[in-house]
Amino acid sequence: MPADVRLDLNSPDFVRDPYPELARAREATPAFWQQDRLFLTRYDDIARVLKDSRSFGRALSPLSRDELPVSELRVSELQDPRRAAFDAFNTNHMLDSEPPKHTRLRSLVGLAFTPRRVEGLRGRIEEMVQGVAAGLDGRGTFDLVRDYAEPLPVTVIAQLLGVPQEKRHNLRPWSAAIVRLYEVGPPDEVIAAAEQAVLDFSALLRRLLAERRKHPQDDLITALSQVQAEGERLSESELIDTCILLLNAGHEASVNGLSAGVLNLCRSGQWDEVARAARQNAPETFFRTLGEELLRFDTPLPLFERLVLQDAVVAGVPVRRGQKVALLYASGNRDPRKFEAPTELRLARDPNPHLTFGLGLHYCLGAPLARLELGISLRALSLAFPRLEVQDFAYSGGFVIRGLERLTVRAG
Repeated sequence: MPADVRLDLNSPDFVRDPYPELARAREATPAFWQQDRLFLTRYDDIARVLKDSRSFGRALSPLSRDELPVSELRVSELQDPRRAAFDAFNTNHMLDSEPPKHTRLRSLVGLAFTPRRVEGLRGRIEEMVQGVAAGLDGRGTFDLVRDYAEPLPVTVIAQLLGVPQEKRHNLRPWSAAIVRLYEVGPPDEVIAAAEQAVLDFSALLRRLLAERRKHPQDDLITALSQVQAEGERLSESELIDTCILLLNAGHEASVNGLSAGVLNLCRSGQWDEVARAARQNAPETFFRTLGEELLRFDTPLPLFERLVLQDAVVAGVPVRRGQKVALLYASGNRDPRKFEAPTELRLARDPNPHLTFGLGLHYCLGAPLARLELGISLRALSLAFPRLEVQDFAYSGGFVIRGLERLTVRAG
């Protein structure tokens, strides 16, 4: 492996456009070591790790801390009192768990977070996006992130959970604070803000859960409190932390996927084509296929990590139990070994086996909702604004949760 392959994940230039550096790394080597992690650059190697849940996982449960190779995974990372609430949150939801706990959690959550419940949101989502788009009519210039992309997902998740209107203004700031702790080497102030956000959000959900137990409603908090399978139920902590996960995962990916998607359509000169399809009442499949390509072309969650659960070899490199593997989804999604002309944004690309929602055991449970929101949002926006011109944009600063902080557009 070449020794000169290294990515500056915190560089503003890299966050703004990581793809040239990712392409150079991918062609130079399938894997390289950095920050005590083995970074994987190619689609097949990433997919192999995602599908091999025996050798690679999200949780530490198969390991005792005494067995961890301390040089690769410092015990202090696992016992940092500054992030006690955040770490406790991560132990109670399905994203950072493995079987049998993951199987139990996913089964129970799946009984409440059903395709029928998601599809039941379609009318409300359509009504919301049309209302937001109508409110922008006549503005001329607006921030697409703040004024269009952000309001929908947080409202949908809040309505899904059953969070009262007067409490919803806190959800976006809490989510933004929590997800910043997933970045590499977060500073002290980020740790403190994430910790406080977990505590505040948990307190709200605990109050709502107590109310729902007394007065059930048609919302996800009530449904999660009632689900039962083979005598198993979610504990209070599991239920609360699952709700926090749903907000974080659903909101951040949806906001970032939609805003980056519009940016790329405008910059590639294809927004007019999308608007023309919307005016001609293109079928839902057009916008679903378009959404998949936008999520491949510019991945909103570009990097995920896995822990090595047993000694293995990946991309020709031996890895030991307890070491970390960093999966560069954004690189795999543009691997020419898997995708024809991967640097081209092709609206009708099909098939499109992108990595954005993961693969295998941890495939994103919220993928149907994300797809629904993205398709409806793109159709409504292109109908309302058949001509859009990008004036300015800026990224928020992180690569692991990569998203636009601002996207100023002018309606023609």
